[in-house]
Amino acid sequence: MEQVLHDFISSLRSFGVRISTSESMDAFRAAELVGYQDREILKTSLSAALAKTAGEEEKFNECFALFFSFNSFPDDETEHILRADSQHPVSPLTRMLISRDHAELMASLMEAVEEAKTSEIKFFTQKGLYTNRILSHMGIDGLDRDIMLFRQENTPGSIQQAVQLQEARDRLFENVRDFVEREHDLYARAPTEDIMERYLKNAKLGELEKSDYDRMYVIVRKMAKRLSDIYSRRMRSFRRGHLDVRKTLRKNMAYEGVPFDIEWKKKKIDRPDVIVICDVSRSMTTVVRFFLLLVYSLNKAIIKIRSFIFCSNIIEASSVFDDYPVQEAVAKLQTGTGLDIKLGSTDYGRAFLDFRKNWLNAVTRKTSVIILGDARNNYGEPQTAALSLIQKRSKRVIWLNPESRAFWGTGDSEMKKYLPYCNIARECNTLSQLERAIDSLL
Repeated sequence: MEQVLHDFISSLRSFGVRISTSESMDAFRAAELVGYQDREILKTSLSAALAKTAGEEEKFNECFALFFSFNSFPDDETEHILRADSQHPVSPLTRMLISRDHAELMASLMEAVEEAKTSEIKFFTQKGLYTNRILSHMGIDGLDRDIMLFRQENTPGSIQQAVQLQEARDRLFENVRDFVEREHDLYARAPTEDIMERYLKNAKLGELEKSDYDRMYVIVRKMAKRLSDIYSRRMRSFRRGHLDVRKTLRKNMAYEGVPFDIEWKKKKIDRPDVIVICDVSRSMTTVVRFFLLLVYSLNKAIIKIRSFIFCSNIIEASSVFDDYPVQEAVAKLQTGTGLDIKLGSTDYGRAFLDFRKNWLNAVTRKTSVIILGDARNNYGEPQTAALSLIQKRSKRVIWLNPESRAFWGTGDSEMKKYLPYCNIARECNTLSQLERAIDSLL
């Protein structure tokens, strides 16, 4: 039974439950104490040892129900048709199917499952492979040979027997396929999630389906936590400083060089001061959504941010994030509900002029200005002089454009006119590119 519990813990990890070695040992001791006779007592004991949060307990319950579901072959209406005058001996699997010995069939299946190592299944493309491995170990070749021989006898009784054996074979195949499907659900969830996460992180945001949004929100939270952890470690390192070897050696000359007193090189590090200016026109909807989610998911102790959105005009949106949760605030910005923003034709020139007039004093030599937009200005005046002044007053101007570089400057795109006034200009239309942009900013 130790192997059973080991497989159960592996399946729990696949469900996303974090389990340490010590917690695994606690689970083994709990199972040893309560035994496997009472399902509910076992479930409660293992849950206490392995599930640490409400979310993990929900995953535990789902996994437990699936893993410890009762396996059996369903009853069928097939009659006992093995004839005593059969002209050839039949294989063990054929005899089990004809006699409807479900217990022996299940024992054979479990032995084949152990031999096939279905707990190592990782991808949905392996389902057919593991199904064939199990059937092969159970003796499907002998069954196929018996069906062919019964047909070759070409008597009414042998033909009937071949037909019913073929029906039993089909049912066996369905049962094994369903079992492999269950094994895939138990053990392949984590690799499948990893594949989906890698795909979504590198998928163009403008091409995502709404059905992917929930999964994307989870990925954004992971990204924000990773960036926050990295920056927090940098902050701790800078607060403590780096070892100053020269000063340490000089100060400890009296101790014959033994470093009793350590000197550190101190360096001050400030939180990034960021102003974000986002185009919220229809073509930018998805990119802006996830960019703002990522930026505002970072703790305020990590980054100081003021946000502005524009389409036909520009407004400050920082207060919206103070009053509402991040996801709700982003949705509110995109619809313009309750905000003094005109969602008509995009006008970059007017946005830069209004920013210069009303908020230029917010830009200092410590401020990084991030502009998120495709620079498509509907053939209006680009007002590059206003952007030039913003650049001169700021630490740097970073332009993130979701369009491919090949399209910069084509049609109504003014991107090439804005490039001289940008310290950094990047193509940015995936979560991975957004993450790298924020990482370089930190």
